[in-house]
Amino acid sequence: MLGLMQDWPLTVDKILDHAKNWHPQREVVTRSVEGPIVRSTYGEIHGRAKRVSNVLKSWDVKVGDRVATLAWNTGRHIEAWYGIMGIGAVCHTLNPRLFPEQLIYIINHAEDRIIFVDLTFVPLLEAILPHCPTVERVVVMTDQWNMPATKLPRAECYEQLLEESSEDVEWGGFEEQTACGLCYTSGTTGNPKGVLYSHRSNFLHTLVTLQATIMGATPDEVILPVVPMFHANAWGIAFSGPAAGSKLVMPGAQMDGASIYELLESEKVTFSAAVPTVWQGLLAYMRENSLKLSTVKKVLIGGSAVPESLIRAFNDEFGVEVFQGWGMTETSPVGTLSRLTPELSALPYDEQMKWRIKQGMPPLGVELKLKNYAGQEMPHDGKTYGRLMVRGPTIAGGYFKDEGGKILDNEGFFDTGDVSTIDSYGFMQITDRAKDVIKSGGEWISSIDIENISVGHPKVELAAVIGAAHPKWDERPVLVIKLKPGETENKQEHLDFLQGKIAKWWMPDDVVFVDDIPLGATGKIDKKLVRERMKDYVLPTAQG
Repeated sequence: MLGLMQDWPLTVDKILDHAKNWHPQREVVTRSVEGPIVRSTYGEIHGRAKRVSNVLKSWDVKVGDRVATLAWNTGRHIEAWYGIMGIGAVCHTLNPRLFPEQLIYIINHAEDRIIFVDLTFVPLLEAILPHCPTVERVVVMTDQWNMPATKLPRAECYEQLLEESSEDVEWGGFEEQTACGLCYTSGTTGNPKGVLYSHRSNFLHTLVTLQATIMGATPDEVILPVVPMFHANAWGIAFSGPAAGSKLVMPGAQMDGASIYELLESEKVTFSAAVPTVWQGLLAYMRENSLKLSTVKKVLIGGSAVPESLIRAFNDEFGVEVFQGWGMTETSPVGTLSRLTPELSALPYDEQMKWRIKQGMPPLGVELKLKNYAGQEMPHDGKTYGRLMVRGPTIAGGYFKDEGGKILDNEGFFDTGDVSTIDSYGFMQITDRAKDVIKSGGEWISSIDIENISVGHPKVELAAVIGAAHPKWDERPVLVIKLKPGETENKQEHLDFLQGKIAKWWMPDDVVFVDDIPLGATGKIDKKLVRERMKDYVLPTAQG
């Protein structure tokens, strides 16, 4: 027997329809790529998104066609998103921080027909587009006065197109399982893989993020998504903001501490989300200028593990609560959030820190398991390591064009590639990526734990830990440090800082100081490149 409820397809066009119908005057504020602050509303963005849809239809864009964006977080980018998705085309967000060769591969693999591009990235697109035969035309997201003279073939001016188009277009009318968005993994091993979101998965993910235990957005909230829209849908904020009727503040191309601080204060932001490196830059700027935050209540930090020093700094110096999130492109991306239970919140703050530095618990709609390499389930005792497995309606079931073949186990779980523990409170903690974990004497050492403690040293700007070959122990940890400007090198000082904070046998065998620790396309430390740069390094303890 089936239920007798209405068949209401979960398509994301309904999200912006809702924002227009019930929150039409709520603002979307953008620091434009051209420079000035631009103010719009959900009502205006809805109408302009429909104009984008009509432009695409005039070019014979059909359901399932891929239309790419190469753009910052702006109101225009939101318009393009919904304009593409509303007619059943697939919005493919391109990450400009990838290498040109990777972008060429991704554009060709996706078979993008059209690319919407911000002014910043026109030179990049001019360089790679001759190698992308499927791209028929490019839309430069600016007005007639700022439209550049460009070598791009069939380049169109965004504002001129919208001026000449109509808002009269039907959205939806297709199955909720229709493809909606395409986002490629960062390709740390092999070519990037395409994660193809459906309308249903994005709609359900929006409902997941609106749970009070995740972002819990409301119309009172003023949200600044620093995390780019090309990083797994800005962690869903470009959907959950309109769904909740929250004011959005879009930072455009300027991610430095001064620019972020100005928006936080001038727009009275209450909630923001970004990777740790952004918050570390903001923290340094506020300290240098003796500044405070007047309206920010909470920040979500994800992308890589959050150092305890960063959590304490925001809480102790600025009265801002830090929530750590974990997810990945394949999880849409929300997987867990470190919101404390009542029992843990009742503990003294210093005791809470044991759980605040963990990645937290999954929301309704996400299931987690730990398994060993034989597929056996591991206990939730906070000590036993296992491969983190995940499943749910917002989790990838395969890659676009079947790259990589079958990706689910016999229970339908996706192997995240992370090595983790889960404790008796249900808090998950990533101890390493499976490919980064250091195997020493048959035991595992967490590079992430050592990094997060090391970066708390006042002289350290960035820290990375890698495994180096050892004739007796297989691998031993090496601490790689980039110091803050003007600081002097002293290996013992940094080893002493770790004393008592990690197990003795975890202590790095050496400290190496470098001028630069490379970051990948999503703001994480690029361990692959760190290891490549140190391929000729030999441990002092491994020598004769």
